Amino acid sequence: MFPLYDENPTRITPYITYGLIGMNILVFLHEFSLSSTQLEQFLQQYAVVPQQLTTNFAGEWPTLFTSQFLHGGWWHLISNMLFLWIFGNNVEDRLGHFKYLIFYLSCGALAALCQWFVSMNSEIPSLGASGAIFGVLAAYIIAFPHSRILTLVFLGIFVTTIRVPALILVGLFFIQNVISGIASLQAAANMSVETGGVAYWAHIGGFVFGLILAPLFGLRRR
Repeated sequence: MFPLYDENPTRITPYITYGLIGMNILVFLHEFSLSSTQLEQFLQQYAVVPQQLTTNFAGEWPTLFTSQFLHGGWWHLISNMLFLWIFGNNVEDRLGHFKYLIFYLSCGALAALCQWFVSMNSEIPSLGASGAIFGVLAAYIIAFPHSRILTLVFLGIFVTTIRVPALILVGLFFIQNVISGIASLQAAANMSVETGGVAYWAHIGGFVFGLILAPLFGLRRR
């Protein structure tokens, strides 16, 4: 399943959501323009490298925020920005521009810390807006649990669209990440080499902290 459209109207223009999407795209285009060596150096400097954060937290903590604007490929970028486009505008509408920005960045930083916690000695850069966006998803289901999302569904060779309650759609995404996150820990425990992949624990952490922080920021069910 893949979300396409949220039918909830907004009362304000979501400038912060637009700005975040624009900044993510601009940074990715910069990444795309770099050579392989330059890109590696760029990621080492601005992504979260768990081992570096472990040994030099005082010098590396800004990467908890800068890493949120980096992406590993076109699909990584497009899927994240689509989720932010669909769900972010309504959360920004409910929180207001400033609180929404602080909420977004806080969820992203805490999500990155969750991923760091399970891989403190990893040398593989961790990056992407997914942790912050999962925090936005958590805030969305608090405010709009019964809202229906137009969703693309793949049934073998057939493709159709259905309207799925937000609580069910986001819940399925969260459960999928919990299962994958546990599997990744088991795989890491059984392997002697370091592996990369999806930062499932950043997703899980972003969602959990989104559930905690959203009410503290004044978000309530409509």
